[in-house]
Amino acid sequence: MPDSTLVPTVPATCSPSRAARELGLRRAEFDLAVHLGLIRTVPDEGGGGGRGVERAEIDRLRAQYGFPSTLRERVRVVGTAEGAALMRIPAGRFTRLARLGLLVPVRFYLNRYRAVVWLYLAEELEQFATGAENARLLKGRTPETLRGQLATGADLRARNWRGRHFGFLLRQVGDPWARAAAVAAFLAPTEVADVVRAPQERALLERLRPAPPAHGAPGSSFAHLAEHLMTAQDADEVGWLRSDLARAMREARTHSPAPRPPVRLPEAAEHTPAGYGEAERRGPAGPRGATESRPARHHRTVAHTVVTAPPDPTGPRQAQEARPEVHRSTRGLRAWLFRANSRPTEVAPRYRARNRPSCTTETSSRPRTS
Repeated sequence: MPDSTLVPTVPATCSPSRAARELGLRRAEFDLAVHLGLIRTVPDEGGGGGRGVERAEIDRLRAQYGFPSTLRERVRVVGTAEGAALMRIPAGRFTRLARLGLLVPVRFYLNRYRAVVWLYLAEELEQFATGAENARLLKGRTPETLRGQLATGADLRARNWRGRHFGFLLRQVGDPWARAAAVAAFLAPTEVADVVRAPQERALLERLRPAPPAHGAPGSSFAHLAEHLMTAQDADEVGWLRSDLARAMREARTHSPAPRPPVRLPEAAEHTPAGYGEAERRGPAGPRGATESRPARHHRTVAHTVVTAPPDPTGPRQAQEARPEVHRSTRGLRAWLFRANSRPTEVAPRYRARNRPSCTTETSSRPRTS
């Protein structure tokens, strides 16, 4: 009988990448299936904050009829041209229906021209095209009310995607603070600061905030555009998210208070040695080494700055000999500054006999020579 210790143990959960390979899905298709609720995930056993897929969930999906084609068909996405061909309508009508919010996108990406390309579930488009109540929207003239909305520039594609993505995020969170962070992810930082006043609570929401769909390197124009699409723009949408954030914050505070950040001392105080400044508060040492406490004096501290005297015309050697010693005491420093300032800083230039004779007098300004 083989030893049971030599049999390799199968992990209870799989990473998303391995689960996607075993289910025959690309990573983008796997993430969409998780968002749609087709694949159930659990928190990672390692405690890193990620999520994994249980082995029993993979076995359940593999046992379904028509696997893997049926699973891949449920997560198939199409663009505008392919979606219009699938619904057998012109591409212009498809775009108008999407702008009116009748067709909800499920994903988007940015092309090389920095244009947003919306993607839709092929399964939902087929259901919309086969619905009897939507026949008047697919053929004939667009109703007057809908044409009026298009004339005002209505475009609900980004808003509908945000609402759908918000539902995706709520299905992945269970902690009240994580739910509040998911709501805050769709608001501008100024709106979040207006609702959440405590700095430690805002710091916790920022740490738990889910990132927008990855598009380009962080800080690039693609990343900024993706963040802009994830931020609420309409006034009614912002108001609804603000009220939802306030309610989520009340539930989170009831569940557990936000941890306060550790108090850090200033950098100068951290590097100051213990007992620094005690010698200045003590008096001079007595004959036996005893010190007396001196009352604190409120006076202006005089910095020990070496002041250089102005150049002396008598020469460098005489100026160096005549330079007084800089005293450390306040009285000596003031006396030296008074003497230095009273000394003339400029000497009249020596007279040179190069002046012309005066034009108004007969005498010359040139000195006489003997």
